[in-house]
Amino acid sequence: MTGPGGVVAAPYDFQRYDEEIEKTISFRQVEMADLGMLHAWLNEDHVLPYWQLDDPLPEFRDALAEKLADDHVTPYVGHLDHVPMSYWECYWATDDPIADYYDADPADQGIHLLVGPPEYLGHGYAEPLLRAVTEMQFRHGETDRIVTEPDVRNEIVHHVFEKCGFEPRREIEMDEKTALLMVCERDRFERGVLA
Repeated sequence: MTGPGGVVAAPYDFQRYDEEIEKTISFRQVEMADLGMLHAWLNEDHVLPYWQLDDPLPEFRDALAEKLADDHVTPYVGHLDHVPMSYWECYWATDDPIADYYDADPADQGIHLLVGPPEYLGHGYAEPLLRAVTEMQFRHGETDRIVTEPDVRNEIVHHVFEKCGFEPRREIEMDEKTALLMVCERDRFERGVLA
């Protein structure tokens, strides 16, 4: 801290200024210190129907510890102007159940997301955030495809993914939900979204 109003800069894995929303978007890896914040977000009314992770805090602590030790997934906290407000999971698709539903390449990545505090909903932040995290994932030189499988009921999220270059492929029946398989190809993203 540099003084009473000082700020300590967090070590971000990715950061960019988005002119559309006039905010800095940043992502940093989740730490156990984020436990209480993430648990609160997962228990928000707008999150529960899709994530269904309203476990008591001790069980959630164990689940988060497992996730942090898992090599196939990297959880991130997304920030707007350095304020934490979203949760992201970037994962290797071949090591995930999604690989059972399409012809996964070893370099394919996948993504899960949620906006935590309800005051961040309805302001047009989801699209710039998703665009930024997709750009971050495509920094891996061998990744040419990113997949996701939002709940079929979550039409708002489908629309956001489509605006960021993801194409709907088909509905799939997963253990916990009926999902819409969506795919973003690198060339489509770079030509259409980043252009």
